[in-house]
Amino acid sequence: MTACAIEGGTAGAATTADPGPEESGEPEEPVGAEAAGAEGAAEPERAAGAGPAGSAAPWADAPRAPETFTLTADGAYGARLTAAPGAPGEQRAWYPERWTLDGPEPYAVPLPLHQPEEPDAQVVPLADGRVLIRRRVADRQMFSLLYPTGPATGELALGAVECDGMTLLPPAPDGSSVYGLSAGDHSSLLWLVAGGAFGPELVAEIPGHCSGGVWLDRAGRMLALDRQLPGGGPVKAVAVDLERNGEVTPLLQIAPSSDDRLLLADPDSGLLLIRSDAPGHDRLGWGVLGSCLPVRFPECLRPADVAVTPFAVQPGQMLMPESCAVALRIDGAAGSWVGVWRPQGRRLHQFAAPEGWSAGAGYWSRDGVLHLPYANAATPCAVARIEAPGDDGPLPETGGTDGADGDASGAEPSGGVTPPVVCKPVPLGQAPLHRTASPD
Repeated sequence: MTACAIEGGTAGAATTADPGPEESGEPEEPVGAEAAGAEGAAEPERAAGAGPAGSAAPWADAPRAPETFTLTADGAYGARLTAAPGAPGEQRAWYPERWTLDGPEPYAVPLPLHQPEEPDAQVVPLADGRVLIRRRVADRQMFSLLYPTGPATGELALGAVECDGMTLLPPAPDGSSVYGLSAGDHSSLLWLVAGGAFGPELVAEIPGHCSGGVWLDRAGRMLALDRQLPGGGPVKAVAVDLERNGEVTPLLQIAPSSDDRLLLADPDSGLLLIRSDAPGHDRLGWGVLGSCLPVRFPECLRPADVAVTPFAVQPGQMLMPESCAVALRIDGAAGSWVGVWRPQGRRLHQFAAPEGWSAGAGYWSRDGVLHLPYANAATPCAVARIEAPGDDGPLPETGGTDGADGDASGAEPSGGVTPPVVCKPVPLGQAPLHRTASPD
């Protein structure tokens, strides 16, 4: 494989991972400086966030609930479950908190009730400013809408679903609907838990064990799930049509025995971010919805000794998937930081995260500015802004393949396996990998 060497940089600047020669060795760590454009950041001499070069912040050990921060589809509101302040080692009370992010200055509104929440509760913001909360009570999942009422918190009970476990999916594009997935070994149940007429409604029963959850359109009709059929076998992403009683159609079938998961999708450009082991081991790749072009697995998206996970795609790039900026969460031994990459580029730009960033939370503006919500001891509610850097070099040739060492097209090197003989023009179904690239 071609190693990704990270160029050095000054404080406050991005570092860039370029495909380098084999002898270039492991990548260096990105600079532990503050993210560019951070608002309300701590003093300059302190590293920003849990960056690779920064020392641990005094609030780093504060308790955090899983899935701490969720954003509406348009990024106007956020919600998280957070803990009330307390002395070190003291048991703290959990409560929901709503963030308003579409105004001139971000601000947070606490939504506590008469008793603290359990740390396994899940919250999702709605476009009207209310927050949906899911609570587990014995073998039931209880749902309510929370909203501020002056100094108090109002609560509207929506009903309950009898099941052992449920995961709330990302907010639907309409901003008012929230779906929950209750997965079993033989079938999975998809529920509309907010936005229905009569409380939680069963939308579809899907054969197999399902996970994930990615919206494929702006209308909130097509939902992608990762499914493993009853009895085992590979995990394949499927599309669920919510207007046709949950009709399921294949979405990703890169190789017959590969696990092909969909991580993100941009409805405007059709860009898909995929994780698959079709190249021989687990890789992060990209494709285009509705295209028969190959799924590509760039080498620059697999720097050594870190995990890379996409969490936001730049919207508004109609018919230009290769120009979309993608934000990635990079997790290493020293913490989490931010990566920015475009399919047309050859570089993984890396930035230190702002101190107290809710790792994996953020959204893009249409003009290519990444917004990262964060909170720390000095700033209880703030948003750091990073402008997507440009990429030098020509666009990759849309009809070609990526060479093993990069070619004149300007495309980054990619891994691949022998493709199927026939490429059908369906949504990434039977989409081949690269013929010219050899496995690592």
